[in-house]
Amino acid sequence: MEVVLHHQSPCCLRLKLVEKKSSLYGLRHFPARRNQVFCSTSISSIRSLKRSNVNHLQLKNLNHREVSSSTSLHGFRVAHPKASNESCTGYVIDGEEGLRDISENAESIPKVLIPPLPDESNGCRAPTSSCYWEWKPKLNVYYEKSGCGNINAPPVLLLPGFGVGSFHYQKQLEDLGRDFRVWAVDFLGQGMSLPMEDPAPLPMEEDLSDGKDFTWGFGDKTEPWANELVYSVDLWKDQVRFFIEQVIGEPVYIVGNSLGGFVALYFAALNPELVRGITLLNATPFWGFLPNPVTSPLLVKLFPWAGTFPLPANVRKLTELVWQKISDPRSIADVLKQVYADHSTNIDKIFSRILETTEHPAAAAAFASIMFAPTGQLSFRESLTRCREKNVPICLMYGKEDPWVKPVWGYQVKRQIPDAPYYEMSPAGHCPHDEVPEVVNYLLRGWIKNVESGGSVALPLLDDAEAIDYDLTKNLEFVREGSKKLVKIRYFGSNFSIWNQIRSLIKARLKNLVIKPRQLDRHLFHLFSSAPLHTEPPFASRQRKPDRTLFSHNDKACEAVGEVSCKAVIQAMKCG
Repeated sequence: MEVVLHHQSPCCLRLKLVEKKSSLYGLRHFPARRNQVFCSTSISSIRSLKRSNVNHLQLKNLNHREVSSSTSLHGFRVAHPKASNESCTGYVIDGEEGLRDISENAESIPKVLIPPLPDESNGCRAPTSSCYWEWKPKLNVYYEKSGCGNINAPPVLLLPGFGVGSFHYQKQLEDLGRDFRVWAVDFLGQGMSLPMEDPAPLPMEEDLSDGKDFTWGFGDKTEPWANELVYSVDLWKDQVRFFIEQVIGEPVYIVGNSLGGFVALYFAALNPELVRGITLLNATPFWGFLPNPVTSPLLVKLFPWAGTFPLPANVRKLTELVWQKISDPRSIADVLKQVYADHSTNIDKIFSRILETTEHPAAAAAFASIMFAPTGQLSFRESLTRCREKNVPICLMYGKEDPWVKPVWGYQVKRQIPDAPYYEMSPAGHCPHDEVPEVVNYLLRGWIKNVESGGSVALPLLDDAEAIDYDLTKNLEFVREGSKKLVKIRYFGSNFSIWNQIRSLIKARLKNLVIKPRQLDRHLFHLFSSAPLHTEPPFASRQRKPDRTLFSHNDKACEAVGEVSCKAVIQAMKCG
């Protein structure tokens, strides 16, 4: 199988598939196939193939100050150290106080010191190689790997979220690659796994984009190799299966963020024999809008087009309008600003790589295919059920400040699989593996050791195996760029209750209200009776139960509660 050579002086490696016997997981053995892989330790030459150099791109940030893509994005900056009992870096968002005061309750919460990321001063980073694997004609899958010398170590496969690629896992490749064999792939239609030829070329005399290079796939006739091409979760599920069988050669631990988490769970539900375990990092709980042709053959007839090539004329026009907006550098910066809770995180490389992807001539049509692709054969909930029935080990890691996959989604997953360890990180947003990689790598190492030992090694942060049923909170401290950082970790055990978590969220938001108890009682008494406001409430002097929450009817209370409507609760209390 030929693999594309993309470096001037590559190191030619012949991939040797490792067969590993294990009675614990019932691993399948795959016959070694002759796959010639050309790898390199640099992707600079690949970037040079792009049509423009983003290092010279000038854009205006949200405050209309011109900056280059090589500088830090506006809004992401390091705060000055706070005065506390620890010398820690604070978190600042747009000049306001961060997500939480890291010194709050620092003395009452146990602290665990964890190692920093490897660098020149504290240890050697694992070398990474970038490769292409030709899966199908004209469809080459880009991937990066590290830790190839760790022959007897467990293999780990990293699946990225929507709109990014293997570059989003650089901190895992360089760190985890010291202990495991690690692969990170780009899904077809994303990152650097976009096609190298036009799936539906335009006629020579027609140019809808006025010379802009995003018109691949906008023609009226599809090339033979792209007749059945749809960038769907079923395509990515098959891509993962063949990648494991042909490149890795044995079952793996799969780690997926966002869309990657959905694909990881979906794949494990249908191919449990290829999976040692999966870790979900803020996994999106749904993907796709149109019905699946296998599960809903009659309903599919109502939708004549479902992400195939060529794109219909009306979809082409819509795609051009939408793509101009979402591929704008300012839009990309806005999205990154949303999903990263700690705005001191350096995301310059992530920003540049995403921008490079949007400049690929096939990116716009691939985006349209993804948006109109059908759903998978199983829903997220159905996949969870199957994985539980097949005893697939699952670990849940969620950033608490994720604006998209909010904590309640993670709580629902935990409720469905109560035996799965759940780690909630704060402050951390939608991409905790890039925002707090020290924490994610530490937890991943510990969880894999726990699974590999059959449970004899305790889960990370637990003192013994018996503590798995109970909740606990600990602060993880590490050093980054010379400053100490604290991340609060909440572990939810088997006795997890979603209602307790919702109640805790409500109490936490009401805690910030500056309302005196006696004044609050008077407001409530006025609401629940026809007595004038100056009348003394009969329950003002009574001691309130500690677990009963009193709501005020003012707008400030309603805003603090958020999703829970105070007025609705008060009305329900009125009705008895």
